[in-house]
Amino acid sequence: MANESSPRARLWLGAFYGAAAATIWGGQLAMSRAGAGAGLDGFDVAALRGGIAGIAMLPWLLSRKRYGRGPGLCPWPRVLTLAAVAGPLFMIASMAGFHYAPLPHGAVLQPSMMVLTSMFLSALLLGEALQPRRLLGAGAIVCGLALTAGPALLQGDRLTPIGDALFLLAGAQFALYSVLSRRWNVPPMQATGAVTVVAGAFFLPPYLWFHGLDNLLALPLSMAIAQILVQGLLTGIVSLIAFGRAIQILGAGRATLFPALVPGAAILLGIPLVGEWPTHLQLGGLAVVTAGLVFSLSGGRRA
Repeated sequence: MANESSPRARLWLGAFYGAAAATIWGGQLAMSRAGAGAGLDGFDVAALRGGIAGIAMLPWLLSRKRYGRGPGLCPWPRVLTLAAVAGPLFMIASMAGFHYAPLPHGAVLQPSMMVLTSMFLSALLLGEALQPRRLLGAGAIVCGLALTAGPALLQGDRLTPIGDALFLLAGAQFALYSVLSRRWNVPPMQATGAVTVVAGAFFLPPYLWFHGLDNLLALPLSMAIAQILVQGLLTGIVSLIAFGRAIQILGAGRATLFPALVPGAAILLGIPLVGEWPTHLQLGGLAVVTAGLVFSLSGGRRA
């Protein structure tokens, strides 16, 4: 049996965590489509994600609070920074983008921005090498995402650039979260607790006051349980912890390649969840994205 501390074993372990996070995020998109058909909107989804995750993580954070430290023993400035870039502002930018631009634009621009921004930020702030192999792999990933979106990528109107800019902003924000959590060496549980609790504290009160729970209360019980499980627990907690472990093992530059698998995962999980079958072009795009990811991961060591 291979040594668990060997580079190959660590690569596989990091890839497992990254792929697990991407699969959960893909399931979240598919579940969001199913929820939209049942009457939910973007604010309901954001409230489920931030509220359920924040409530679930609150006892863990409180049990680790000490005088002069922030939640989970992470200093308050870092807590607020991580929560700002990956909490309410990220959710609002990502959610608002779909009000102005079609879904395929978000499926391509947001993960592409994550991949490219994290690579350059990792080189600038973490000293990770910008290897030609990784750059070529990132280019293949972007091309694969464009194939996955297909002809719908060309759809839009005069408001589309606003949505595109919001998608790019959301992608850059999550890339910054990934790099900062690695630079500050924040453990995944602390980073997840900081983001979810602070995000919930900021988002839930205005949501309850201005929007209300009518859409959520109108859901069938089985759909409500599924939304709470996928949006709140899996997406809000498990995916962030898994992605944090991928960052620890692979480095931010490599770990942030995995969100490129999200559109493909959403397409495949959409088959059983919403009965949508992928086209040949989408399957080809998923194959190109996967090939680019494997090509990037197999290239050399971090500086």
